[in-house]
Amino acid sequence: MAGDDRIRLFCALQLQEETLDALGAWQERELRGAGGRPVPRGNLHVTLAFLGSRPAGETGRIAGELRAAAAAAAPAELRPLRYRETRSVGMIVCEDVTGAATALAEDVQARLERLGAYRREARPWLPHVTVLRFRRPEGLHPEVANTCSIHVVRSALYRSILGRDGARYDVLETAFLGG
Repeated sequence: MAGDDRIRLFCALQLQEETLDALGAWQERELRGAGGRPVPRGNLHVTLAFLGSRPAGETGRIAGELRAAAAAAAPAELRPLRYRETRSVGMIVCEDVTGAATALAEDVQARLERLGAYRREARPWLPHVTVLRFRRPEGLHPEVANTCSIHVVRSALYRSILGRDGARYDVLETAFLGG
């Protein structure tokens, strides 16, 4: 891609295989028959900062800031709390047990804001995993996915490619928390 081509980017916490397996099984059990579209296993993550459409030429600098923030961060522990719906998604809201994920999100957002690649939202960051997408809320009340902790040790810069069957997320770079 040329440096001025635009791509959709976001930074996120990558979930480990056992977490993806547990969430996939939960989706199958709890969301089967619901309207909307369950988020594919490979797209499950915890967003740190959604940048939207950015020039492809910025990718290296954005990845560098994510790497620096991840190196300074501690591994995170999230605990699923409840299912929640917004106007277009169903999510599992998590508790940031140690505060490490929130600290990382704030650091990443501040770094990207200084680059001019991101603008913080007025509301505080909410750790969550989007598990269902829909045109209007489904009014579901499934039990929380599990009561065990989700251990997160890696962050990633993703490219989002929109398509008729939903978005596809490609990992452009990963960075381990704590270096």
